[in-house]
Amino acid sequence: MRIVVAEDLYLLRDGLVRLIEACGHQVVATATTGPETLDALRTWRPDVAVIDVRMPPSQSDEGLRAALAARGEMPGLPVLTLSQHVEQLYARELLADGSGGVGYLLKESVFDADQFIGALERVAAGGTAMDPAVIAKLLAGGSPGRGLEQLTEREYSVLGLMAEGLSNQAIGRRLFLSESAISKYTTSLFGKLGITDDNDSNRHVRAVLAYLNKP
Repeated sequence: MRIVVAEDLYLLRDGLVRLIEACGHQVVATATTGPETLDALRTWRPDVAVIDVRMPPSQSDEGLRAALAARGEMPGLPVLTLSQHVEQLYARELLADGSGGVGYLLKESVFDADQFIGALERVAAGGTAMDPAVIAKLLAGGSPGRGLEQLTEREYSVLGLMAEGLSNQAIGRRLFLSESAISKYTTSLFGKLGITDDNDSNRHVRAVLAYLNKP
């Protein structure tokens, strides 16, 4: 994969580049400010971008705003946000276009290389990788979206774990259920959400986006 890394802290940026390249991928550009990030995304049109939220010059939300601007010009551009903070408003906006290829991980929650690279590859393939803490923040105070109120408590739990990027097998392990049981729950919740796409991966992404885009 061709990847852009946007991170203003040298040690973390260098570490990300070394990790990504050690796993066989190519870092085509790095950026240390919001404007540099947008320029790099426009120039390289990468397979996926790893972007910090708070970057110079304002150290507020420069990175996330650059990602939003780039996705506005290049719909569906896969972006994995890696941050110490949950910017609720912009995170919702990042999800609002209904495209897959979105991730939002908190730096403190990434515990090993396999976890990070797995999330990066999943986002590049059009999937989602959401930190549970980010999901909780996004859903705080929200009201059920259309179709979500029909889900049972178990189906809602399955959908929440799906939003984290877990496979049916991993969800089953987390909930102490068989993979076939999880498959039945996902089929049921897809039906309640009106998601009939034959591609199972696409259905997962659409269900997750419906879950995360609750008003």
